[in-house]
Amino acid sequence: MTSVMRKSTSIIPSLSGESSSPIFHHLKKPISSFSSPSSSIASLPVEPDPPDDLSSHHLLSILSHPKWQKHPSFQKLIPNLSPSHVSSLFNNHPNLNPNIALQFFNSLPFIKPGFKHTVESHSFLLKILIPNNLFGVAEKIRISMIKSCVSVDDIRFLLDFLRQMNKDDNDNKFKLTVRSYNELLMMLARFLMIDEIKKVYTEMLNDMILPNIYTLNTMVNAYSKMGNIVEANLYVSKIFQAGLSPDSFTYTSLILGYCRNNDVNSAYKVFNMMPNKGCRRNEVSYTTIIHGLCEAGRIDEGISLFKKMREDDCYPTVRTYTVIIHALFGNDRNLEGMNLFNEMMERRCEPNVHTYTVMVDAMCKERKFDESRRMLNEMVEKGLVPSVVTYNALVRGYCEEGKIEAALEILGLMESNNCRPNERTYNELICGFSKRKNVHKAMALLSKMLESKLTPSLVTYNSLIHVQCKAGHFDSAYKLLDLLKENGLVPDQWTFSVFIDTLCKSKRMEEACDLFNSLKEKGIKANEVMYTALIDAHCKARKIDDAISLLERMRSEDCLPNSSTFNSLIYGVCKEGKVQEGLSMVENMSKMGVKPTVATYTILIEEMLKEGDFDHANRVFNQMVSLGHKPDVYTYTAFIHTHCTSGNLKEAEGVVARMIEAGVMPDSLTYTLLISAYERLGLTYDAFNILKRMLDAGCDPSHRTYSFLIRHLLKVKLMNENSHLEQLDLVQSVTFFIAADVWKIMQFETALELFEKMMEHGCTPGVNTYAKLIIGVCKVGRWGVADSLFNHMIESGLVPNEDIYNALLSCCCELRMLASAARLVEAMMEHGHLPLLESCKLLLCSLYDEGENEKAKAVFGNLLLCGYNYDEVAWKILIDGLLKSGLADRCSELLSVMEKRGCQIDPLTYTKLIEGLDGSHGT
Repeated sequence: MTSVMRKSTSIIPSLSGESSSPIFHHLKKPISSFSSPSSSIASLPVEPDPPDDLSSHHLLSILSHPKWQKHPSFQKLIPNLSPSHVSSLFNNHPNLNPNIALQFFNSLPFIKPGFKHTVESHSFLLKILIPNNLFGVAEKIRISMIKSCVSVDDIRFLLDFLRQMNKDDNDNKFKLTVRSYNELLMMLARFLMIDEIKKVYTEMLNDMILPNIYTLNTMVNAYSKMGNIVEANLYVSKIFQAGLSPDSFTYTSLILGYCRNNDVNSAYKVFNMMPNKGCRRNEVSYTTIIHGLCEAGRIDEGISLFKKMREDDCYPTVRTYTVIIHALFGNDRNLEGMNLFNEMMERRCEPNVHTYTVMVDAMCKERKFDESRRMLNEMVEKGLVPSVVTYNALVRGYCEEGKIEAALEILGLMESNNCRPNERTYNELICGFSKRKNVHKAMALLSKMLESKLTPSLVTYNSLIHVQCKAGHFDSAYKLLDLLKENGLVPDQWTFSVFIDTLCKSKRMEEACDLFNSLKEKGIKANEVMYTALIDAHCKARKIDDAISLLERMRSEDCLPNSSTFNSLIYGVCKEGKVQEGLSMVENMSKMGVKPTVATYTILIEEMLKEGDFDHANRVFNQMVSLGHKPDVYTYTAFIHTHCTSGNLKEAEGVVARMIEAGVMPDSLTYTLLISAYERLGLTYDAFNILKRMLDAGCDPSHRTYSFLIRHLLKVKLMNENSHLEQLDLVQSVTFFIAADVWKIMQFETALELFEKMMEHGCTPGVNTYAKLIIGVCKVGRWGVADSLFNHMIESGLVPNEDIYNALLSCCCELRMLASAARLVEAMMEHGHLPLLESCKLLLCSLYDEGENEKAKAVFGNLLLCGYNYDEVAWKILIDGLLKSGLADRCSELLSVMEKRGCQIDPLTYTKLIEGLDGSHGT
């Protein structure tokens, strides 16, 4: 399945029926870059002559000149010359003067920096040299050809070519030498092509070529890399049988083999034995054993060896440093890792790409993104080329932090620097979009993977299933499950864990239980994630006995419950008011070897506080701290919540001060509770002052935060308008104001008052402020207020985000404001945003209901230019939308639009569409 991703270039025709609002006319931005990545490696067959000045005939005419290198035409062609042009020239003109061919071949890497010949271009040059008996230079070209391999496909082409030339019945016979065999074996070892290594070694013996120490060392090294120490030692014995002596390379390979075989002690024995065998331990020997020790978790032993290197007249290389730095950071010994990196720099041992990659990754894990970018820039300034692993470290770090825009910027940087993203790159980005519940952009990355000739793995599909499930799109998730199977993959525990967990969280417990009970026949063993999800769902449904039965079943199936499992049960019994039973469960989990966590104690503390048992809550808090658990934001917020509910704001502020002192930063809920408490007491200044503190701390206010502030403003307004009423009557008249109600009654003027109060307190309303208000009023269908807020936002110089657009679009579709909805889709495309397909489904079905067929086709046609995954478009609009609405003819019409535009969908999706169309027409 491939997909063509395009940017929007056309405009949807304006629809009549509603007046145009400034909402559709503000400044345009470029569409976000989901452009196609650079093409993958060229296929091995020779390309045909290009229909331009770089044709082989044109090149031949230039080379016929005595001073062709200085020929003006040649100079003009140099920037566009590629290895395929060289191959085409040599292939089409095998009788070319061999000296000219060789000069042309050898000159290109010098006159065009970065130019690299391929195995194919080498092969065609050899076909010119060998018939002319230029065997000496041909041997050098053959060695160069072997070294030019960059992929398994290259190796296979090389093997076929060399074997053909090595045949005795070949007119252009060119037998392999011991040097060529050795180089070939080393290249095969690099790609771990062990079966071919065996075969080539046998062919070498059959050719009566006597293996030398380099040959046998290569074989020892190849098997050692695979961890096959038995075979490696077999070739060591062959060294002795040949009357040769193992050298440092031999023993270092064995050290590697034992380390790869997780037998570091045996590796150490070989390392210690080397001096007795008359073999010097060199930097590679030390680095290999140090790496093995670090991999086995014996870092201090590795460091001890590192310090002894100078006793053997060895000095740490960049790889030695990198191995230990990586181990230190990987074991949370970050300060030591940083100190060793600084020592490395002081000793003028320049970091390489791998070192910088380790540092970039470490800085990302510590959330030091400015430092990680500085490292990336530093390596580029030094002329080092970041690898895909380097970039992936940044992509992963940004995605884990929720900074998906920054991650996409790195993707763009990779592509601009000709670094081809790999499967890991896309999987990290898909996970990043999953955290943001941005389904369409995650699915669009699947299309990009396929365009890049990358094969989505089970991890890819599991991540996509997760994002669809989190968004509540279970139908699409099940369709992805079908695609997964169709592509030869087998769903695993994680696949079904995602379904069961998200179904439970979506209160679709019966469906989750059915899926869980079907696992045995699928050959899938239930894991702790599935059991915990079901236990949690039963506890929240107040079915504690059923939850306990599940726990017993879980244990009977040798699936060990974890702290999350017990936390769900403790939460369930506490909600039933059975705190003592919850405490008993804590004892039971400890007896089973499951340690209570901060979350465990917080659940108990929260329930004790609700019951007013402050003394017991404080005792549990102190017990938790004494056991080495650091209270988190949820623990502190439980106390703050209780104090705020009781109106004890001095105590609440005291808890906030203590948590900050302990290095725990308040979150949105913490600040919102304080704002709510001040608001209830009518303390306007204090409520907005908390908002100021919140924004200064870099914490985004939530919908509830703003709802409490708006409720306060509405109360004040009501009291001012009804000042003639008794105070008691006023209190009674405002009791109906709950947080959710504000969106139903808030007017645009109230929002302006909110902005004014914010400005008085030094809080400038930003995109987040407008987003929360617009989304709030859109959810209750108040388009007029949303429209006014949007226009005010534009006038304030702020750029609306995708969430704002989608909230407006959803509101329009629900209210059947079709013209406005269509214009919103147009505006979103112009600004690089993806309209939610759920909204587009409603819009298109409604347009067809209204007889606006051409307008529906125009909207759909433009959607196809936005970069969606075409299967998802088919699932959500054609199948779940038009077919389910009985609009089979319209579905067929839009399917034709997709086909005409070359929008390829998976055969399985196509089959479902045809079956749906046939079924609809049959009824």
